[in-house]
Amino acid sequence: MNFTFLVTVVLTAIIFVGLVVAIARAIAPRSFNPQKMEPYECGIPTRGRSWMQFRVGYYLFAILFLMFEVETVFLFPWAVRVQAMGPDALLSVAFFLFILVLGLAYAWRKGALEWK
Repeated sequence: MNFTFLVTVVLTAIIFVGLVVAIARAIAPRSFNPQKMEPYECGIPTRGRSWMQFRVGYYLFAILFLMFEVETVFLFPWAVRVQAMGPDALLSVAFFLFILVLGLAYAWRKGALEWK
């Protein structure tokens, strides 16, 4: 096999990225200020420690949100082509939705959707 084209593309990409990074580093403005190393939260000065633990409920809520966002991303192309795919596609998506509803029911039962 002739890998000349592949090697040329990879080397060109590496050189181009390296050149862009070098130019950006050379012309970027620099200012060294002790305030730059402080934690920043919406312009409000922080009180106490800036590293603190969050309740696990926030993470569970975020994961559930992402799960249903991904569901939407998978369902949109299916909805566009559902008529051309036939009944097998309908059964596949019904099974997919059934699994997601089971996950939602489990999260609801465990109290992951309640703010206490």
